[in-house]
Amino acid sequence: MTHVIRPAEADAEALEAKPLAPPSAQPLSGEITVRGKVEFATADRTIVSGLWESDPGRSRWEFLTRGEIVHILSGRMIVHEDGGEPVELTAGSAAFFPIGWTGEWSVIEPVRKFYVVYK
Repeated sequence: MTHVIRPAEADAEALEAKPLAPPSAQPLSGEITVRGKVEFATADRTIVSGLWESDPGRSRWEFLTRGEIVHILSGRMIVHEDGGEPVELTAGSAAFFPIGWTGEWSVIEPVRKFYVVYK
């Protein structure tokens, strides 16, 4: 069955709000509120996909057992892989964070993304 969502049109109130915390990521600039909703997951959860929003802030991410593909729908953030150069992501950008990626995300303007996490 084909599952269709319209992430740019999703009502923010339909997303569950919570503080960003391990094991997802480690906040580095104080509490950061994130909102999300899983739209699809395989039975074994090797693939999980949905919507995610973040308020501004800086956080540490370590994709040690999973990878993530994102499409930024709105907002602006800078991702800085350990040992690499910072990269700015804005609306329309897509990025791949392969298993083993470590670094920091700095959300400059509130971000909304569509994501696919894989193991």
